[in-house]
Order: sequence, then C-alpha cells, then structure tokens
Amino acid sequence: MTHLRLLGGDFGGFQVDRLTHSLQTATRAYRADRDDEYVACALLHDIGDTLGSFNHADIAAAVVKPFVNENYHWMVDKHAIFQGYYFFHYIGLDRDVRDQFADHPNYELTDEFTADFDQPSFDPAYPTMALEEFEPLLRSFFARPKNTIYQRNDT
Repeated sequence: MTHLRLLGGDFGGFQVDRLTHSLQTATRAYRADRDDEYVACALLHDIGDTLGSFNHADIAAAVVKPFVNENYHWMVDKHAIFQGYYFFHYIGLDRDVRDQFADHPNYELTDEFTADFDQPSFDPAYPTMALEEFEPLLRSFFARPKNTIYQRNDT
C-alpha cells in the first residue's frame, strides 16, 4: 500500500497520476469480474515506475511472481511491450514489437489486459475505486506465496 502511494502525484505527462492509472486499471478488472489475482496484477502492474522507469514491467513482474500463476506473471512481465502498440510509433519505435510473441500461449491474455484495462485507464473522469478498497484483496494476495524459495515443501 505504501509503495503504491508513492505513485501518487507522478503524472509522467499523462492526465492522471500513476497511482490513479493503477487504480483505474484494477477498478476496470474488478468491474469486469476478473479473479483476485488478475485484479491484483492490474493494480500492481506499474508499481516499478518509481524504481525503474526503463524496466518497470520487470520490477512489477518480480513483485507478483511468487503469488501468481505463470500466465499472469508473463502478462505483467510483457505488458509494457504490448502497451507499446498504442504509442511506440509516436516516439519512432515499432508499435508491432509485441508480434514477436504472436505464437505465445499468453499473447491473447496480455493483449486483452492492455487493450481492455491498461490502455483506457488514463481517464480523469473515470469513477475509480480508492486504494483502501483494494486493501483486503492485497492482504489476501500477499498472504500466501505459491512460488518461493522461502517456503518449505511440506507446508
């Protein structure tokens, strides 16, 4: 919660700050009745922005990795490449760089995430849930890692 709050006030040239963007992404996923892990990934997908602006997706993927299945981990890890479809061409980059993953089993999942949840979540008029409304979900999400070296196999 504290680290997500660090995204507040950082607009990065957008109409909403990074916290609001993250909250909007999670709100959209929640309202679309996605499961709790997906909603948590939506909320946390840009948490790395304050630590590594050039590799924020890597940071976010590392944060969620112990707590999600491989599909969601891949989605968070690659979301910045897929998000590039919407703006890379404006900065002289290849907007279709995501096509290198066209045959990957999580391509559609990640494409949907960016198209339906990430990309539209820069709207200052969107009725966005508050961070505190996600606290129970986050507490549950971070309570039990699925994949970690810090967990005994017999538990």
